[in-house]
Amino acid sequence: QVQLVESGGGLVQAGGSLRLSCAASRHTVRVYGMGWFRQAPGKEREFVAGYFWSRGDTVYTASVKDRFTISGDNASTTIYLQMNSLKPEDTAVYYCALRQSALGSYDYWGQGTQVTVSS
Repeated sequence: QVQLVESGGGLVQAGGSLRLSCAASRHTVRVYGMGWFRQAPGKEREFVAGYFWSRGDTVYTASVKDRFTISGDNASTTIYLQMNSLKPEDTAVYYCALRQSALGSYDYWGQGTQVTVSS
């Protein structure tokens, strides 16, 4: 079993920045990729950004591209999400997830960290 522990959420004013971190409890776990999702009140969970372990490739949803940056540290099985130019619509609970294969969906999820952006 793998646990994912997120940190770095909080309250920030619009235009500000936050950096989220997510560390896997087992560094020897097989990883195809890790990603960030978010869920705002009354809305479905949505994909935010993904990091592919072997190539270091990244992918973003359109609404955060050019504002958010995902990065990873393979040695510690940790990913980060640098969020700049935050907007009130970025307010959500942010979840970290890990997938072990290119097939199927994400296998493990974190408990979530709240990000609140005030206007």
